[in-house]
Amino acid sequence: MARSLDEGRRHIAAVSDGLSLRLAIQDDVPSIVKLIDASVRGLSVNYYSGAQIDQALLHVFGPDTQLIADRTYFVIESPTDDIAASGGWSKRRTLYGGDQHKGTGADPLLDPIVDAARIRAFFVHPGYARRGLGRRVFEACRASAEAAGFKALELGATLPGVPFYERLGFKQIERADATLPEGALQIVRMRRGIGR
Repeated sequence: MARSLDEGRRHIAAVSDGLSLRLAIQDDVPSIVKLIDASVRGLSVNYYSGAQIDQALLHVFGPDTQLIADRTYFVIESPTDDIAASGGWSKRRTLYGGDQHKGTGADPLLDPIVDAARIRAFFVHPGYARRGLGRRVFEACRASAEAAGFKALELGATLPGVPFYERLGFKQIERADATLPEGALQIVRMRRGIGR
């Protein structure tokens, strides 16, 4: 897959089996869209109905290009340039959702002294599930948010993500619904300190 020679293309770290972690670039968006579709359809089946999954892919899940512009979104790339996993953190108020879910206007910045950085948009291809890729992306996000001065992390987890985030030390704060045109998608707000 052809990509621009952006500094985000530089690999940050080898992960395993020829997989490498790097910052996402704008040219990755079509591949991220494919990853999100495969991840949500493959890993959400026992948690949400088919109709909820279809609507969530249209109205909630998708790339948040602000994360790419902020250089806080990571991908794990396979030797064939496919994206096996992605995830990021944000210094902005939005808790979850892609570009199509956010309102218009600027997404206000958080204050690292009083606000928690957001862990955002984690997706793993079902073919790479349970290989530690999500944890590897999380560690890159945690370290980067800590370097930016944040003291805590917060996120809006989908139901299949809750056990993963609990293993990372997140605690449930509250349950909420992401409104869909026909119904809702249950989301769990979670939080933890930023230290290891």
